Amino acid sequence: MKKSNRAVPANLAVGSDERRPLTDFVVSWLKTEGFNVELFGALKGENLSWVEVGQKVAEKVASGDCDEGILFCWTGAGVSMIANKVPNIRAALCFDAATASGARRWNHANILVMSLRLTSEPLAEEILNTWFSTAFGEKEDAENVAKLTRVEQKYAKKVTKKGKI
Repeated sequence: MKKSNRAVPANLAVGSDERRPLTDFVVSWLKTEGFNVELFGALKGENLSWVEVGQKVAEKVASGDCDEGILFCWTGAGVSMIANKVPNIRAALCFDAATASGARRWNHANILVMSLRLTSEPLAEEILNTWFSTAFGEKEDAENVAKLTRVEQKYAKKVTKKGKI
């Protein structure tokens, strides 16, 4: 593993409902690269479902306690869904480096999600290097992220008014 020339977020929330060789590899890579890592779920020895792990990581990022997050589950779809229920979270399921780059640049994604089933260690390293070296897009992309936030707020208000939160 080599060090890269990138700005390193101070704190990352990393969680999974299963501890696998991939999760151990990613946690080791993150620490070697200088990230402060807060672990959740099976990575911390907790017996939590993918729903609980996804929610905890997303809440840590949304609150600002952690700068960004990384989540894993068997397909990656489940933790993506739950994380994206938390306001101000933009979790992106990335199967390759190009998707990770686009999610950062165009969508300002703040949680990286990887599939335990489909992601190899070399592929995870490519995804991680791309994720952390890709800056958020400038003006043209900021407007779309603002539109996304407005849609999120619109529906959050409707749920609140109905008293279903």
